[in-house]
Amino acid sequence: MRKILVIHGPNLNLLGAREPEIYGKMTLKEINANLNKYAKNKKISLKIVQTNWEGGIIDLIQKARGKFDGIIINPAAYTHYSIAIYDTILAVGIPTVEVHLSNIYKREEFRRKSVIAPACLGQICGLGWKSYILGIDTLLEFLDK
Repeated sequence: MRKILVIHGPNLNLLGAREPEIYGKMTLKEINANLNKYAKNKKISLKIVQTNWEGGIIDLIQKARGKFDGIIINPAAYTHYSIAIYDTILAVGIPTVEVHLSNIYKREEFRRKSVIAPACLGQICGLGWKSYILGIDTLLEFLDK
C-alpha cells in the first residue's frame, strides 16, 4: 500500500474562518475528511499533519524518509521564502507535490514566487481542496512509472 504524507502549513488550521473569499469555506477538518475518503477509495494510506512552524515542517519531511512514498505539501506562506524547506525536500529525495488552495499567481506580487516548487515534481494551485486530490493523483502516477 502506498503511503503519502500530507503537510498543511501555517494558518491552514484557520480555514473556514480565514478569508473565505480566498481560501473557501471548508474547514481543515472537512478537507482532511475528504482526503481520507479519497485515499480509502484509492487504497492508499495518508498521514495528515498541520503545523504552524517551519522547523516542524522540516522535521516531518526528514522523518518521512524510508516511511513514505511521497509527500503533498501546502507550505502556505513559507512557499515564498523557505529555502530550508526547499533544501529538505531535495535532501530526503521523496517525490513531493506542492499544492495551494488559491491561485497564487492571481494574488499579491510577493505570493507569485515559490522557492519550494523547483524541489518538487510539480505545483497545483487555485482549485481549492481539490488541489490536494490532483496532488495525490500526480504522485501515484509518478510512483507507478
